[in-house]
Amino acid sequence: MDIKLVNIGFGNIVAANRIVAIVSPESAPIKRIIQEAREKGILIDATYGRRTRAVIMADSSHVILSAVQPETVANRLASKDLNEEL
Repeated sequence: MDIKLVNIGFGNIVAANRIVAIVSPESAPIKRIIQEAREKGILIDATYGRRTRAVIMADSSHVILSAVQPETVANRLASKDLNEEL
């Protein structure tokens, strides 16, 4: 089993096969999900104190905050998929 990794900014890396969704943190439901994850202890803050621009949902119910735009993370994920097919 080959593990593909995706850079989510500032040297932080997430296993690509564990990502369920990449969303923007602007909506109220996502803000509620972030707060609930913080209370449960399953929030991973990888922003290094910068503004949260992407929220990554993992299949383990962990919520990961990133300072990189969701489109950037998605493009990095897509480029991993393209490289895999070549």
